[in-house]
Amino acid sequence: MVRLFFLKCCLLLWGTAMADTIVVKNIDELKKANAIARPGDIIILQNGEWQDVKIVLSCAGTNRQPIYFKAQDAGKVLITGNSQLKIGGSFIVVDGFYFTNGYAGDNAIIDFKTDKKQVANNCRVTNTVINDFNNPKRMDENYWVSMSGKNNRVDHCSFLNKKNMGVLMAVLLDDERSRENFHSIDHNYFGVRLPLASNSGEIIRVGVSQHCEFNSNTQITDNFFEHCDGETEIISIKSGSNIVRNNLFNECQGSVVLRHGNYNTVENNIFLGNDKDGTGGVRVINKGQWVVNNLFYKCRGTGFRSPLAIMNGVPNSPAFRYVAVTGAVIANNSFFNCAPISLCEGSDTERTVQPSQVAFANNIFYNDRDKLIYNSYDDINGFEFSGNAVSKGIAQQLAKGFTRAALSSHKAGGVIIPGTKVKTVISDSLRAVGKLRLKDGFPPGAGFGDMKKFLQVRNNAYNDCGAKFTTQNVTAARKPISVDCKTTAELKAQLTVVHTIPVIINLSGVSYISDDPFIINGNVTITSHKKEVHMGNTGKDLPYLFEIRGGSILTLSTIVLDLSGVKAKKFITADMNGSSGHSCFSVMGSTIKNLNAVFFNATKSTMFDSIIINNNSFSGNKG
Repeated sequence: MVRLFFLKCCLLLWGTAMADTIVVKNIDELKKANAIARPGDIIILQNGEWQDVKIVLSCAGTNRQPIYFKAQDAGKVLITGNSQLKIGGSFIVVDGFYFTNGYAGDNAIIDFKTDKKQVANNCRVTNTVINDFNNPKRMDENYWVSMSGKNNRVDHCSFLNKKNMGVLMAVLLDDERSRENFHSIDHNYFGVRLPLASNSGEIIRVGVSQHCEFNSNTQITDNFFEHCDGETEIISIKSGSNIVRNNLFNECQGSVVLRHGNYNTVENNIFLGNDKDGTGGVRVINKGQWVVNNLFYKCRGTGFRSPLAIMNGVPNSPAFRYVAVTGAVIANNSFFNCAPISLCEGSDTERTVQPSQVAFANNIFYNDRDKLIYNSYDDINGFEFSGNAVSKGIAQQLAKGFTRAALSSHKAGGVIIPGTKVKTVISDSLRAVGKLRLKDGFPPGAGFGDMKKFLQVRNNAYNDCGAKFTTQNVTAARKPISVDCKTTAELKAQLTVVHTIPVIINLSGVSYISDDPFIINGNVTITSHKKEVHMGNTGKDLPYLFEIRGGSILTLSTIVLDLSGVKAKKFITADMNGSSGHSCFSVMGSTIKNLNAVFFNATKSTMFDSIIINNNSFSGNKG
């Protein structure tokens, strides 16, 4: 026994001693390190900018001794330019990378396969950031993360400011190597996805319609989604047996959508709408879906973005259309001052099949601002309502299984969570299934009443989601700087600078004449403090005098402009190249006169968050 124990210790020490730490300073050295890497090796990427690199990792570690590819200091390995990371080996851990100031074209930025032949298994990307790594043109589509293979994990990463078309994180089920994958997407921060004004603006998609009859078993747990407004679907589930649990959704204009696939579970999530328009919750389609023990707080979406939308189906629907809702369980959810939920949502001449065998039990509806708690758009006889509690102020004629009651309230983390003493109704057989399918089983009371669970989800979101080396507040206001520009040359010099903070330019001269357009990059306010200035060009006609580049802001404030000298088809134009950057344009408290051109021009490829024309005087203009 002693000799055997000594031999095991020697073998363990020998295996550990064989592992190396290798420092690499460029892509060629990284390729060589990958080629010779052995289980337990640690490859350190030297701090600095890694520009226009294609990192391909294909080595193989073991469960006990993975191979690490780590930044020398987390967040200081900057991957920029036209770059991407491909992982196709096994038991590889990537730690501490920062993707910024670049794009990946048609490719995924992080791809869990190196090519069609080699997918990743048991690999992990952690403590990594992708920030504004967008294709220059908004309609040029790509994923940020593409997950293939099995048992891979993305955790404690931050994904910020995706603006171009394409799902941020896609789980692919292309063949048997990537089905029943049991991937984990956990403890990540997904922040600030502005409206895309198109489909393909999801944050996470699991599967696609042609693979929707396969199980994925992907677990999306303990993440923080904030201001994810890309489209109606924040998470799009298009496969079976997935779990969405313990996530916080803060002011997101969209929903978790069980679009295709069966037997998915949405459990213990917090949806904080905070009265923001369009904030949704969960949309249900297909068979055997469970939505249990979630809190919906001041979610104000309607229609497909309702706090809860249970859809009508298509008769004899193919799997990729709208399969009727059957065998669903909607239980122990709480709705506080939410817009009405939708039953039989989408009912029309095609979607005519009502939900059936839907156990709708032990939910709580507190509302002191709306007349209704639900809208029904078709026959709701297929719902089995029981034990649902509604605040007394609701005058709506309710189906049997809803009881008006004096609801209690508990405050946790600034959020009011309603409670009730209405008797709960869950059958023993359903509770038995719940012990297997739900992490904590069915709660003993009605609604989402677990204050400890609420604080756990909230504290996890704020304290343990995202990369540790970056803060998530990427939109903090910054104090502007002010400069005077007396001449055209001084104005052009200021506009040549790509300002990272807002700048206020005061035109202190009287005339600004240029034969080249003025280009706006950054957040620029131009004013003359109500003093009249002349602006225009000499010689050849210009296509425009000002261009607002994608991602920039131009404000004309308290300025008096005589534009009789403008020889251009347009005075101001938006970026015409379909930039992925969102822009804004405002004219406030100003006088515009004597312009013989289009004042402002944009096309369908333009993405502006706001155009504000307020309290101005226009005179003598012919455009």
